[in-house]
Order: sequence, then structure tokens, then C-alpha cells
Amino acid sequence: MPPRSNPTARQERLGAELRKMRERAGMTAREAAKRLGVSPMQMSHMEVGRLGVSEERLRALADQYHCGDAALVNALVAMATERVRGWWEEYRGTLAATSLDLAALEWHSTHMRCLQVVHIPGLLQVEPYMRALFTYARPTHASDHLEAVIDFRLRRREVLEREDPPAFTAIIHEAALLMKVGDRNAAREQMDFIMEKSELPNVTVRVVPFSAEGFAGMGYAMTYAAGPLPQLDTVQIDHMHGSDFLHAEAQLDYYRALLRTVEASALGPEKSRDFIHRIAREL
Repeated sequence: MPPRSNPTARQERLGAELRKMRERAGMTAREAAKRLGVSPMQMSHMEVGRLGVSEERLRALADQYHCGDAALVNALVAMATERVRGWWEEYRGTLAATSLDLAALEWHSTHMRCLQVVHIPGLLQVEPYMRALFTYARPTHASDHLEAVIDFRLRRREVLEREDPPAFTAIIHEAALLMKVGDRNAAREQMDFIMEKSELPNVTVRVVPFSAEGFAGMGYAMTYAAGPLPQLDTVQIDHMHGSDFLHAEAQLDYYRALLRTVEASALGPEKSRDFIHRIAREL
């Protein structure tokens, strides 16, 4: 099978974990390839996600790397052998690959913590908010593409109400709640939707009010997605032209600490609901 030309973020993550495992064993890629009976090029392709790896080969790699973490090996085997085609694949070739990678990350996560200061989190946005957001800088946005973008984001929300939904904590600054993205009716619908979703057993909404002292996280927008094991967590960072997916150990430690700091400034769930209800009442 020829190497993939455009591996997904999830495929790249699997390869990265294989590389980390090898590096912890103090083995070069050339040495590992020789022991496995593959070429150095094949080993390189596996470690960047361009070449798939079977369960047998993955377990053989773990064995030669003397990896005794059975839970990690089993989690990587599950990633390597999954054959279910995610709903987001229907949009491949229409939307940016990073959008599809984000949907896959959300779908496979066990728990998500999202921080937004100037926008409502994507999983909590209503359609009028989306339309106003996506057409603000591009009023002549091609209609077919716009509808695909909106349909995709609406489908992303389904992860919160599927049969086995991940836990989801949204930390939203008051600034994002007060900005009227769209008209007053859209703003009211948006507040009502956040209130409705906050009643789900797996959804927690916490507000950071302007009155919170010491808050200096205005430059951050992120989703921390927990994997089956802490070392398989991922941080997704928004930027102007898409997303970055971070998973180095130091990066995960940094963003875990950042979220703890931000959460210390946030109201509890009940007070947050009262806060949002008050904003909605004043619209």
C-alpha cells in the first residue's frame, strides 16, 4: 500500500506516539526498522502517520521497545485498527482538513474542557450566531460552501447528546456572552441554547465575569481533549487560519496548569447559569 499523502491528525498522532515509544527506548529509527524487518523509509512513514500499522506490527514494536505499559499499547492498537468511517469524512474535499480533524478529536475524546474569551464555543453555537460569524468578513461567502460550513458545525454539536457523550466543560468569559454576534434575537437564542445545554448531565458551563480579579487569559482560545490515557490527551488551539493540535508532554502540562488557573477565576455552574439568565433577561 502506498504511503498516505495527507494523513489525518489522528493518524499523525499514532505515528508520533510510536516515535516517542522508540525514543524512550533509546533506539534509532534505523535500528528499529532492522529489528522489525522493514526499510528505514517505511519506519519513517509509520512515525509520521503516512503508513498504517497492524496490531501485530504495533505489538511487535512495543515488545522490542520494552514498553510495559499495557494500557498505552492497547489504546494505540485501538487507534491503529479502528475501521469506522467518521461522519466528518463526508466533508473531506469540501472543508479544511483541520476542521475534520477537530470533529474527530471531539468524537474520540472522553472529556473536553474549552476556554473561549471572545467567542461562544463552537459546540454551543446556534445557527444565527454561526451565520453572522462566518459572513462578517465575507458578506459574499459562496452559498454552497457557507451551508456546508454551517451544516458541519451543527453536526459537531451532536457529540454532546450521543448515546455515550464525553463530559464537556465550557469556560466562557463574560465578553463573549455580551457581544451581539448577529441581532438581538440571535443573541437571545444563543443565551437560551447555552442555558438549555448546561442542563445536560455531561455539560458544565462556567462564566468568567469582568469582575474577576487577576484574570489575564484574554489571549487564549483552546480545547483540551482528554484521551483514553493522560499521555494521549490533545490541546487544540484556534488561530486565524485553522487549528494546531499539541500533544508534547510539556505542552499538555502547560495547558493543564493554564486551565486550572482560569477555572479559579470562573463562577460555579449554578452561579454561571444565573449569570447567563440575567444577561438573557436584559437583551
